[in-house]
Amino acid sequence: MGRAVDQIRRMLRSQELLPGQPLRQEALAERLGVSRVPVREALKSLEAEGVVRHRPNVGYAVTRLSADELQQSHLMRAALESTVLRRVPQLGDSQLVALTELNRSIETAAEAADVLRMTELDHDFHFVIFRTSRLDLIVDEIERIWTMTEPYRSAHLYDQETRRRLVREQRMLIDALRKGETATAISIMDSHRSRPASPIPVTFGPALPSPR
Repeated sequence: MGRAVDQIRRMLRSQELLPGQPLRQEALAERLGVSRVPVREALKSLEAEGVVRHRPNVGYAVTRLSADELQQSHLMRAALESTVLRRVPQLGDSQLVALTELNRSIETAAEAADVLRMTELDHDFHFVIFRTSRLDLIVDEIERIWTMTEPYRSAHLYDQETRRRLVREQRMLIDALRKGETATAISIMDSHRSRPASPIPVTFGPALPSPR
């Protein structure tokens, strides 16, 4: 099941699957080269994360968020990520080296316009930082929001200047963390987050209703 979950996430990151798109288990199983059982279990797992939604007698579809839901996700990230950054200790040399190497890999992906690779590395970069706070419950919630909104956020990375800006801001963040300047790190993250995800126009019908 874990492999199927990871493959479906990659399809979402690459926009092979779009918000609102119906998910046919038979087609997914054929695409992933697995039986329907791991696909069904993967969809249940992704439903628990809010990435997909299920309607009785209809089936699964990729979660399609409204503009209001996207704005709420942005506000939640701002509050939770700032809280976590306040608890991040001054990083050691090995952690700073790891972040610098990730930033270089992200720059390489950015110049190659490899949005899928860049999205994956950007996730790793931020959660290396967040996990040092040891606020695991909060970080898990941040990760859930990241996962749910990833198709919307990654759309901005098809713009070259946006990709380059992200790389620059990551370098600034590393420098602030090196110096132990928490307020500066939070300010940089606020700027980093200043492009709220916007709805992606798709042709797969109306958004599924939010679960009650």
